[in-house]
Amino acid sequence: MQTPSAHTVKSFDQEIEQLRTLIGQMGGHAEAQIVGAVDALMRRDTEAASLVVRGDAELDTMEAEAERQAVTIIALRSPMADDLREIVAALKMSAIIERIGDYAKNIAKRVPALASAAPVGPAVIIPEIARVVVTMIRDALDSYVDRDPELAMEVMQRDQVVDDLYNSLFRSLLTYMMENPHHITPSTHLLFIAKNLERVGDHATNIAEMVHFSVTGEYLPERPKTDHTAFISTPDR
Repeated sequence: MQTPSAHTVKSFDQEIEQLRTLIGQMGGHAEAQIVGAVDALMRRDTEAASLVVRGDAELDTMEAEAERQAVTIIALRSPMADDLREIVAALKMSAIIERIGDYAKNIAKRVPALASAAPVGPAVIIPEIARVVVTMIRDALDSYVDRDPELAMEVMQRDQVVDDLYNSLFRSLLTYMMENPHHITPSTHLLFIAKNLERVGDHATNIAEMVHFSVTGEYLPERPKTDHTAFISTPDR
């Protein structure tokens, strides 16, 4: 973990700390949205899902405030080097976190359709994917607040786990649909939900990459994706 040096103008430090705090709050809200959406899905609770959908507006408001703060700091303080990298990273992260909230909302919107359908066995993998991506979000934001590039690297490595779980679920649902055409509609909804969670993992990884760069100034090589679902064939009947 790297500790930033204090600035000559104390209010500059306070402004950056306020921005860090807001980004952390956004991450916490996005995390809660994902947890709430998946919990509503597994409990088939349409009212809880509705609360998640309505809660997305708060993230939109917080993103606008983060953008305002970041732009104000840049305009008034003309930050350089480490400070500029951190502020630009915060600006980008706020947009990514808002997008994570959109994925949570998309998951919640599918709950009513699945609540009225017969349970789908492979759906038990969904909470495990959600558990991994939620810890990735939490640790990515912790790495930002603590300026910890090592923790950021750990988050990036965990994206492989999400891809593996997603590939496994995709295969299971494909087989499930082939066994009974009545499973096709709910299974398709679950595939969209799983893809949303897989994308949340990608976004958490993007946040971690930004943290690593903002702290070290070093660009990391592009990581290979291991989502192989485009190459999975339809199983023999």
